[in-house]
Amino acid sequence: MIQKCRDDFFLPESITYLNCAYMSPMMRQVEEAGIEGIRRKRNPSLLVPSDFFDPVDEVRKLFARLIKTSDYHRVAVAPSVSYGVANISQNISLSKGDKVVVIEDQFPSNFYIWQNLCNTTGAKLVTVNAPDRTSEDEKGGWNEAILQSIDSDTRLVALPHVHWADGYIFDLAAIRRQTRECDALLVIDGTQSLGAFPYDQSEIQADAIIASVYKWLMGPYGIALCYYGEVFDDGRPIEHSWMNRVNSDDFARLVNYEEKFRPGAKRYEVGEASNFIHIPMVACALKIVLGWTPEAIQKYCFQISQKSIQRLKEFGCQIGDSNRRSHHLFGIRLPARTEIDRVKGRLIEAGVFVSIRGSSLRISPHVYNDEQDFDRLTRTLEQILQR
Repeated sequence: MIQKCRDDFFLPESITYLNCAYMSPMMRQVEEAGIEGIRRKRNPSLLVPSDFFDPVDEVRKLFARLIKTSDYHRVAVAPSVSYGVANISQNISLSKGDKVVVIEDQFPSNFYIWQNLCNTTGAKLVTVNAPDRTSEDEKGGWNEAILQSIDSDTRLVALPHVHWADGYIFDLAAIRRQTRECDALLVIDGTQSLGAFPYDQSEIQADAIIASVYKWLMGPYGIALCYYGEVFDDGRPIEHSWMNRVNSDDFARLVNYEEKFRPGAKRYEVGEASNFIHIPMVACALKIVLGWTPEAIQKYCFQISQKSIQRLKEFGCQIGDSNRRSHHLFGIRLPARTEIDRVKGRLIEAGVFVSIRGSSLRISPHVYNDEQDFDRLTRTLEQILQR
């Protein structure tokens, strides 16, 4: 069972930070792992070839555990989600009449690449809109609308597990079944879910799942982790790093150029993936997240938020059905004619930090929050809405 662990972070007591979907605060242990990495550069004579490879393999194994797969060789390190999906776009063939399916208001990192690919190939980019984003009852039909959009012309479906603006949960199991029937690929952006929301690759069997680590994986900015399935085993990477070829751990023979790539997804890895500062931080963060477990994080966030959610609904706010959204990330649609900029300013004055997404507030708690944080949010919003 998770208990509040604010002392593990550097957050000032004077603020209420409900904005992990924007960026997670740095944990003390993770920061120290990065500082120790900096110290190692003081004396590079102590660095040996295995230091370039073994720590990265540890990260692969930890991430594989998190997404519940045994094949850690399918995990690669990238600098961003956009880099990870660029490798995918380089290895799929589209033509006029083919379809790529995305969802309304998809995060740009998993949208622009498909828009560009469709523009250059003549394929059609299909955006599946939510039936009615103000209606909890009708919004449940979003998954059904996605399933109906996937047909024999579909070559790829790209979407998140939970929507980055309001936490709506997409039925990946049903979508995977439909993509298999239509021989289409499934690519998932897990940035707003992995680490805080359960995911099982052994069940979903997505062709690729990619996530930045600076949000719910509690790591540094500038790193993403990518899982690539069998369909990409013989693909062409967008970058040809010396470390991605076989025998690259034999530094004395690096100019004996190799045609073959290292096994699994390592061909897709960014150059200098063995970053001696970032990789220890990512490993440290993943160990902590695995100790918490996404299941326990969902339960904890549910427990600390429910009283406030009920109060806000009584004030006329709209919040998605808890059965259709995540508990670590959700949206609050304020009553009509509420001035959103004024709300944002008042919240900041009160020391409450959330995100504004359209005409809604995005709330994203974590283990450093408690019911008192939500009470502070609710009291501030009530004061604003009463005027």
